Amino acid sequence: MYRVSLSADDDFEGWRDAARALAVSQIPASDIVWSVGSGGSDLFGDQPVPAANPLAGFGVPKPFIDLAQSAILHSDPERFSLLYAVLLRVRSQPSDMQDRADPLLRRVEMLAKAVRRDIHKMRAFVRFREVEDTGKTEKRYVAWFEPEHHIVRRNAGFFVRRFANMHWSILTPELSIHWDGERLQESPGAERGDAPSEDPVEDIWKGYYAAIFNPARLKVGAMLSEMPKKYWRNLPEASMIPNLIAGAQAREANMIAASPKPSAPPPTRAATPGDNAQGAWEALRADAMGCTRCHLHLLGTQTVFGEGPIGARLMIIGEQPGDQEDLAGRPFVGPAGKVFDAALEQAGIDRARVYLTNAVKHFKHELRGKRRIHQTPQTAEIQACRWWLQQETEIIRPRITLALGATAARAMIGKTVTIGKTRGAPIILENGGEGWVTVHPSYLLRIPDAAKAAEERERFVEDLRNVRERLEAA
Repeated sequence: MYRVSLSADDDFEGWRDAARALAVSQIPASDIVWSVGSGGSDLFGDQPVPAANPLAGFGVPKPFIDLAQSAILHSDPERFSLLYAVLLRVRSQPSDMQDRADPLLRRVEMLAKAVRRDIHKMRAFVRFREVEDTGKTEKRYVAWFEPEHHIVRRNAGFFVRRFANMHWSILTPELSIHWDGERLQESPGAERGDAPSEDPVEDIWKGYYAAIFNPARLKVGAMLSEMPKKYWRNLPEASMIPNLIAGAQAREANMIAASPKPSAPPPTRAATPGDNAQGAWEALRADAMGCTRCHLHLLGTQTVFGEGPIGARLMIIGEQPGDQEDLAGRPFVGPAGKVFDAALEQAGIDRARVYLTNAVKHFKHELRGKRRIHQTPQTAEIQACRWWLQQETEIIRPRITLALGATAARAMIGKTVTIGKTRGAPIILENGGEGWVTVHPSYLLRIPDAAKAAEERERFVEDLRNVRERLEAA
């Protein structure tokens, strides 16, 4: 038997190095014992892990790496062995990664899904409370959280980025992390009593939460699915939820009785002082910064959210951020963005009056040396991100939405369409608005023939003019 002792429960690098050496030597999964820490000794003695041959070729599909990095954080003690078994299979048959009916692969994917959900829950339900830090001028904040899996180190970067200017600690039973504004440090696990149980500011938060609680939109089942009761004891607003639910029906009836009976609503509306559309958009954008709906959040530098005036009459959707957009955090600022800006100017459209966004909010790419090469998003990734696009559309309420390219068109309409068949004609969308489809400006950059490229650019500008004229006529 071969025994592999990993340094920690989330030691992906240690597992990867050992698995590579064992797989090259064609050691079956049944002959390996995986443990964390010093571990024990097998009854019949353990053999050392064979040294990896640096000249031996070793390749696995990229989706397997993404899957393994998540699944290895699960609390299931069999995860190391399961991943190794999948590794042996896909190394010889890479196409097996596409076999969603395979029981072994499905089991590992369920582990990864549970880990991603736990990461999301930690980001959603950590609540910091202020504590006195003797001798320190900076305020310090402490939170308590009980993750189901080994996700604390993986999630640390999110909290460093989100709360970079705060001094904070997150205490968990297994591991605690601390940020002093410059360095991230770790310490052993803690107990719930080590974290503060209340904060004077919470009374203000509770009052705000009660004020924004909308009984007309209450769905208890959905709420419990997204916010299970086991998290309630760490949330200051949780003590109010039972009473708010109990009084929801009466409050809803009062809201209906007190609401005015307006005539038909206008097709669009602009944000005005006192309107909460701006606040809703800001909250949505902040939430999207921590999106983990698909694995692309592990690739991109950051979420690239939409930008533009709230209440814009025209929304334009691209495919996804490119390399420069990913670094800048803004849509349409790279080479395709320059082509796009020039076409907008020729068509007489002011970019500052347009809401610009993408169907997919993270940069999907593969590394080739130091270059990050664009990859087209797949159906599952488009669908995972479509929720954000729908929320943007609900807040902006554009009269016309223009999709640039097939990916954007799929996200806008909800099904696969071809540019040739849908280009140049209005489409009635689910929200009652009007949709149009044209090519993506990056397509214009890829046309090798100069005459053909000029022709297609003029056609692209003409599509933009048609949209502008449609808005003016409306």
